[in-house]
Amino acid sequence: MSEYLPNIIFVSILFFGLYFFVRNLNRLYRNINLGKEINTRDNKKQRLLNMCKIALGQGKIIKRPVSGILHVIVYIGFIVINIELLEIVLDGLLGTHRLFSNYLGSLYGYLIATFELLAVLVIISVSIFWIRRNVIKIKRFFGDNMKGWPKNDANFILYFEVILMTLFITMNAADLRFQEMNSGNLISSYVADFFKGYSNDSLHIIERVCWWAHIIGILIFMNYLYFSKHLHILLAFPNTYFAKLNNLGEINNLNSVTKEVKLMMDPDMAFSNDGTDSEEIEKFGASDVMDLNKLQLLNSYSCTECGRCTSVCPANITGKKLSPRKIMMDTRDRIEEVGKNIDMNKDVFVPDGKSLLNDYISKEELWACTSCNACVEECPISIDPLSIILDMRRYLVMEESSAPLELNNMMSNIENNGAPWPYNQMDRLNWKE
Repeated sequence: MSEYLPNIIFVSILFFGLYFFVRNLNRLYRNINLGKEINTRDNKKQRLLNMCKIALGQGKIIKRPVSGILHVIVYIGFIVINIELLEIVLDGLLGTHRLFSNYLGSLYGYLIATFELLAVLVIISVSIFWIRRNVIKIKRFFGDNMKGWPKNDANFILYFEVILMTLFITMNAADLRFQEMNSGNLISSYVADFFKGYSNDSLHIIERVCWWAHIIGILIFMNYLYFSKHLHILLAFPNTYFAKLNNLGEINNLNSVTKEVKLMMDPDMAFSNDGTDSEEIEKFGASDVMDLNKLQLLNSYSCTECGRCTSVCPANITGKKLSPRKIMMDTRDRIEEVGKNIDMNKDVFVPDGKSLLNDYISKEELWACTSCNACVEECPISIDPLSIILDMRRYLVMEESSAPLELNNMMSNIENNGAPWPYNQMDRLNWKE
């Protein structure tokens, strides 16, 4: 029975790791589905192309070449290296050791050599990221909303990646059988020189400790993603697939407004075919996360907090309070708060006296936006902060009649005079003279 104990322990760890991972995914799916339904089923070919180009191909990230190239290295390295995770899982389940080496022969050594080279490149790239963030202190990584957990989270993930890559190389370096198979061909062969003089038993213990730490670290990392900005590792793909396809400058009409206009033009439309009242007019705009659509909530969870959007925002550059990154982070924080409320109240949301508007995002931030779409254009995974801002401004104007004095005056002039200026309709074209 004792010979199967490692397998039993491995299966237990794997089960609990996957159980919590799936539970987190279900919670994420539930929270996103609290948003309103929108049509994202059109033009599947273009959507798939966008996903392949932007998420898989990292097409927008390399617009800033230094951070872009480093990110591509980390992305490719981390994904490719974790192909090796499949062998670790099978070894743990079957009680084998280096299972794939029995079937791939000399090719196995070349594959692991490639993985190890990528691991070293990941360590170098992550180290540069850490220096840029903590030593050089690039401006876009900082701000009032980037203190505490957001700042620590960014560093935690860098440490995680270095540790996982180091464990992988050390595991290979301490594996006597692996070194005998591939002597001199791998980075781990050079690392193995540090272990000269160690007994075989000591090397075996080091290799096993690294093996267990690596798989446990991967499972912890998977479950940590839900609480981290690095959830974009998973969500970048659906986010770019479902992203807006229309021109960035095109602003959608509210269905509720369209219904109102049609009712004004034809009052009979207020009744359905059976003569009963039609459905109630929906809320204008958005004051809380449940008023947003599913794509906007997906956007908030996908945000990488890289700050590229805020760094190009003209309002933010000129000292205004608005930060597109903060808009996305606030939306995610609020939907998380709503989700916890639902969990505590048996799948029912109990009003908590809070809302996204005012409690998280201020009117000052919303009205500072110029609607220029710079943040949308800059985002490496097609997040659209402007859509949330516009929906919340619609609520302010159409539900609360709350807008800056200048805007209220302009709308009154348009309503009364047919022009933004305070002239009567007979004189409104005098300027052309």
